[in-house]
Amino acid sequence: MLYDITPPITANLAVWPGDTPMTRQILMDMEAGDHLTLSTLHATVHLGAHADGPNHYAREAGGIDTVDIERYLGRCRVVRVDIGRGERVTPDHVAPGPDSPRILIATGTYPDPNRFNEDFAALSPELVTELHHRGVILVGLDTPSIDPLRSKELESHAACAACGMAILEGLVLSHVPEGEYELIALPLKLERFDASPVRAVLRTLDHVGG
Repeated sequence: MLYDITPPITANLAVWPGDTPMTRQILMDMEAGDHLTLSTLHATVHLGAHADGPNHYAREAGGIDTVDIERYLGRCRVVRVDIGRGERVTPDHVAPGPDSPRILIATGTYPDPNRFNEDFAALSPELVTELHHRGVILVGLDTPSIDPLRSKELESHAACAACGMAILEGLVLSHVPEGEYELIALPLKLERFDASPVRAVLRTLDHVGG
């Protein structure tokens, strides 16, 4: 069974304030009599479900094309936390569970991908460090960022840089039960880019016996 955890990419999809929303330019259209349909996409690379590149938050770091794609593919745990708007998820919110190198955290604080609410929950840098010590190589969240909207220091991004942890943001996890899955969320090989949209899905582990 597959769970699609990617929001639809439409012109209504909210983006970070001041960032570039999605637009589609139709260059040729079969409905208008052309022999094929051809489009141009114009948008931020931090669009919907996306993977941050290290150079988004760390100086002299590589782009999204330099991150090992195996980080975005493999065993994953989904955890649902009880947290208020505008708070940070701490180690106390995420109890140790089955060993998994990837963890996705559902906060429920960004319920509508088409409406940007500024008071979404974020991660604490202490949690990032704790997850690293637990062997986690990727962390994902159902909000636009792992740091609060008005953070300038980007403490949790900096913690990920220090730990070499990959980041997924903008996931849709409201329909996914807690538990163990296989994550498939490969970024595009965009050379030197600071992020890439992903088509993120979770697959139940029945096909591998658990």
